[in-house]
Amino acid sequence: MYQTDFNPSKLLLPEWGFVFFGIICLFIILVIAFLCIRKLFGKKRHGEKNKQKAGGLGGIKGFFSGKNTAAEINPITNKLQTDLETLGENMEENEKEQAEEKEEVNLGRIQYKLDYDFQQGQLSVTVIQAENLPGMDMSGTSDPYVKLYLLPDKKKKVETKVHRKTLNPVFNETFIFKVPFNEIGGKTLVFSIYDFDRFSKHDQIGQVLLALGKIDLGQVLEEWKDIAPPPDDKEAEKSLGDICFSLRYVPTAGKLTVVVLEAKNLKKMDVGGLSDPYVKIVLMQNGKRLKKKKTSIKKCTLNPYYNESFSFEVPFEQIQKVSLMITVMDYDKLGSNDAIGRCILGCAATGAELRHWMDMLASPRRPIAQWHTLGPVEEPEAEKK
Repeated sequence: MYQTDFNPSKLLLPEWGFVFFGIICLFIILVIAFLCIRKLFGKKRHGEKNKQKAGGLGGIKGFFSGKNTAAEINPITNKLQTDLETLGENMEENEKEQAEEKEEVNLGRIQYKLDYDFQQGQLSVTVIQAENLPGMDMSGTSDPYVKLYLLPDKKKKVETKVHRKTLNPVFNETFIFKVPFNEIGGKTLVFSIYDFDRFSKHDQIGQVLLALGKIDLGQVLEEWKDIAPPPDDKEAEKSLGDICFSLRYVPTAGKLTVVVLEAKNLKKMDVGGLSDPYVKIVLMQNGKRLKKKKTSIKKCTLNPYYNESFSFEVPFEQIQKVSLMITVMDYDKLGSNDAIGRCILGCAATGAELRHWMDMLASPRRPIAQWHTLGPVEEPEAEKK
């Protein structure tokens, strides 16, 4: 057998080799750890700097300002800023257009004819027709009629007939106003277009004002005119109020029944801004008072509710000769009672008063209720208690 010399020290590394290898591995681990830590803290530090820059430029405003270099460099950001500015301008323009549309409300137009007679000193006004009126009722239609008078006196008011459920009424009605030639230049002719409503106050659709001093009355004038919006609340302040009552006539019994229902928006007569209203009903014939009745007094109100009934004996042969004068009074303990306003009904009446009276005669034994606008008392009377 052969003997071989075996030395383990020749196969294994010496001890100093293990030490050197360990130092190298530790060095590599430390370098990797240092790089990771540096990278982590570097991200946090840059994030805080960016936040400070954004806050210094005023948030969103600074983001879109010229000082932000990122916005200048980034074309998408610039486009977003431009789009926002354009959107703001468009919104302002749309708001202006909507406001103009609200102001320019189409109320339709009216056709009329004027003819002045210099010898007779009278103005002939023909209300021909109207078209494209707005629908005032729930059904989308209206019951229009036209009221005419002269400013500034308003002494004579006339009305056309009511045309039911139409937005294009044809009137063809002529009215005469006696006005001397030396006064015609200072007058203004008013066409007030209303929507008739039996159980509530008539709504004014609009009006047309004609200054007669600016019109050549030497020839017949026929034209169309756009209807303007009704007057504002200043005109409403001059109103005396409205009253609602029903009329019922039974021909066989010769009995006329008046039921005073309510009044609203009465003129303020007392110092405290209220009134103590009651209603006086007078049956008249040929200017003479036949009978007089009155309701109870409602204290401190401008919207009294009565629902009180009164009956008058009127034979059938006399019903077309009598008239009813209904006056709203303000009761006063210390002084005389003041008249707030009144309306007169009968065959000799005009406008809504005549229409109500004729409806009563056309429907015997049936109560006909209607609202009426109070007119001024031509001869103010003070009644003794």
